[in-house]
Amino acid sequence: MIEALKEYKVAAINCEPKMFEKENNLKKQYALVEEAAKNGAKLIALPEMATTGYCWYDREEVEPYVEPIPGPTTDLFGNIAKKYDCYIVVGMPEVNTKTGAYYNSAALIGPDGVVGTHRKTHGYISEPKWTKQGDLDHVVFDTPIGKIGMLICMDIHFIETARLEGVRGADVIVHISNWLAEKTPAPYWINRAYENGCYVLESNRIGLERTVEFSGGSCLINPDGTLQSYCDSEETIVYGTVSLEKAREKKFENGMAKFESRRPKQYMDLLRDPYLWNPLDFHPLYGHDPLPKGKKSLVTVCQMSPSADVKANLEKIIAKSEEAAKSGSELVVFPELALASKDSPLTEGCAEIDALIDCSMKNGIYIVFGAAELDGSEKFNSAFMVGPHGLEGKYRKIHLSEEDKKWAKEGNLGFVYCNIPCGRVGLMIGTDALIPETGRILALLGCDILAAPSSVDCPVPYGLRGTTAGHNYPIPKGYSTIHWHLWRVRGGENNCYMLFANEVSSKAFGRSGIFGPDTFKFPRDERICSADKEELVSMTVDTGNSPDSVYPTNVVRRKDLVSMRQPLWYDPLVM
Repeated sequence: MIEALKEYKVAAINCEPKMFEKENNLKKQYALVEEAAKNGAKLIALPEMATTGYCWYDREEVEPYVEPIPGPTTDLFGNIAKKYDCYIVVGMPEVNTKTGAYYNSAALIGPDGVVGTHRKTHGYISEPKWTKQGDLDHVVFDTPIGKIGMLICMDIHFIETARLEGVRGADVIVHISNWLAEKTPAPYWINRAYENGCYVLESNRIGLERTVEFSGGSCLINPDGTLQSYCDSEETIVYGTVSLEKAREKKFENGMAKFESRRPKQYMDLLRDPYLWNPLDFHPLYGHDPLPKGKKSLVTVCQMSPSADVKANLEKIIAKSEEAAKSGSELVVFPELALASKDSPLTEGCAEIDALIDCSMKNGIYIVFGAAELDGSEKFNSAFMVGPHGLEGKYRKIHLSEEDKKWAKEGNLGFVYCNIPCGRVGLMIGTDALIPETGRILALLGCDILAAPSSVDCPVPYGLRGTTAGHNYPIPKGYSTIHWHLWRVRGGENNCYMLFANEVSSKAFGRSGIFGPDTFKFPRDERICSADKEELVSMTVDTGNSPDSVYPTNVVRRKDLVSMRQPLWYDPLVM
């Protein structure tokens, strides 16, 4: 057996399995895995359904290729694991010999045989034709090379799957996939590594199969969300190094703890499953708190650099709100602490907030802004929404940064939303977005829009070179300056519009933006500010519904991804 390692080499394999050619697939993959093992890799990953290919029509067609775990395939790769003292993750169609059910599974094989199995819990559109949803939870396996979790392809779309493995201490999440329809390494993969402070070892397949073009992009993603190594769409082995010390730091760049900053008692809504029901019936049930009708609305974010002078900030917010209103905007969002800093906190009902209510009344616009708030002897990092009818809502930041903790109390109002003609708007502030439960709970509460006043210096968005994968227009293939933007993913994973208004200064990276509710809609429905100057960006959002349908016809109301969650697994997230 392997002696405990603090740092070790890993490998992810980009390859192209062929349907109906299981024997040839295994022969080729055995050679690639053995090559990686000979080169010193102690953890090696093959793609989802690597042994058989993916696009099966039905149970009858895949039946000749399924097998149990343990079984012949795991025995085969077990020879390499034993010979080279390493661990291997293999994707394959599994049969339960007791029930006859088929699963899309990943087997973790070590020197002594099968360590554990993950059965995919969130099947993609083709898989219900032949598989059963996974029923083995989201387990983390303790090995001499660290704590290893496994996820398969669409599993990682959901914040909860990786979070379950994160709270269980995963050092590495091995994500095997048949990812498609976007340039890779995919932003979802990066978010999961970043928010959970663990490595993501990604093995994705390449090639064209039954009209489906797969993306490749196998990689190793660091716990800080950076790409340590990755490939494009060629058949190859990608190597990297895992440091258990780095995997166990569990801190963001700003010093904020990734797990100790969670507030599980605030997350009980994670256990609910409201989108099992028609949300147009569910949210207004018993006539209580119905969703706004929704409509097309122009909305704006203002990227600015607040000063220590409250009066100057107020004048700027009013001027920019009037500018947005003149262009037809109905909602404008300003940064965190845009009106008042910790050194000059304001109270609810003060003259400055009244002045912004007057601005809202005069211009017919809703304004969201951040301010330090004084309540008795306590200070809070707060966000306010004012509108033509007065103060619409107030939220106090729950997930405090280390800088916040020097002066602010943890928010005590829970998660807050406001109903306005634009839709249901959830409020979050700055580092709240680093904790993925924030956006998820607001989505479960029916929010169409997430307004995020922010002053953040991490994670800085970054770009990615072009790909040679054979994607068709409009999927982008070229070089991009912003491939990964955490707030873009936060909007898409919750099927909400994200209005991210960041400060631009020496302590914040700018790049404010308005992001659409579907991260796989291309060209992307978004507007993004520059990294280095004050400016406004505006975009039309649509929160309405077809008048001819009693069911949601809009993704922000339908919430396709949110509806596919599986709360039966989620108890550890609130404990």
